Amino acid sequence: MRHVSVVNVIGASSPKPVSLPFMKITVMGASGLIGTKIVERLRGDAHEVEASSRSSGVDVLTGEGLADALAGADALVDVTNSPSFEADAVMSFFTTSATNLVEAARHAGVGHYVALSIVGVDGLPDSGYFRAKVAQERIITESGLPYSIVRATQFAEFADAITESLTIGDEVRVPDALIQPIPADDVAAEVARTAAGKPLIGIRNIGGPMKMTFERMARDALARRGDMAKAVVVDAQARYFGARLSTGSLVTSD
Repeated sequence: MRHVSVVNVIGASSPKPVSLPFMKITVMGASGLIGTKIVERLRGDAHEVEASSRSSGVDVLTGEGLADALAGADALVDVTNSPSFEADAVMSFFTTSATNLVEAARHAGVGHYVALSIVGVDGLPDSGYFRAKVAQERIITESGLPYSIVRATQFAEFADAITESLTIGDEVRVPDALIQPIPADDVAAEVARTAAGKPLIGIRNIGGPMKMTFERMARDALARRGDMAKAVVVDAQARYFGARLSTGSLVTSD
């Protein structure tokens, strides 16, 4: 069952995806969690899909294999991610990869660049990861290529890992903020639908079916693991990927 709430489109010429005839779509980052699901959905809709990743010989940092992967493509889906979240490394990854993909897409005559990003990303500049995603978005939106940016809230599948990242000793120290977990299947469905439609020339925000506190998320994650010995503490100084959050930093608007 699909529970995604498509909340708004910012600066878009078309408020809803408009289905187009069967297309050739290149997916960059096709071996990752979201990429594999997007490939499956697009192929299920009978689109021709070029599933590209480093394991298939395509390197977005060096440019190796990009020309062949994008040859004849109607659309490019960019769901690549940096192997390192260190500030300089992640900035280098997203700026280099986006620049190379824009140039390769322009040379190949690709008519639609679709990128996956994060809800609220432009309001959290103290995070190196979020700054890098904003830089990636800017390269795409200023490229002159028709584009769509799909910003999603955090994947539900990462709740346990987020809880672990906030754990210090026997305490889970969580921000005093909301989070809106969205299933990866729903993110993939929305990105695939967007890729198979006309470019938005804007940003689409999508979120999960429920907004909850980080405290609730952490308690649920600990309960699933049977780890009831840890205390969950709401800490105004706790950070998320290096960012200090306000209540609504990471959730879609009402």
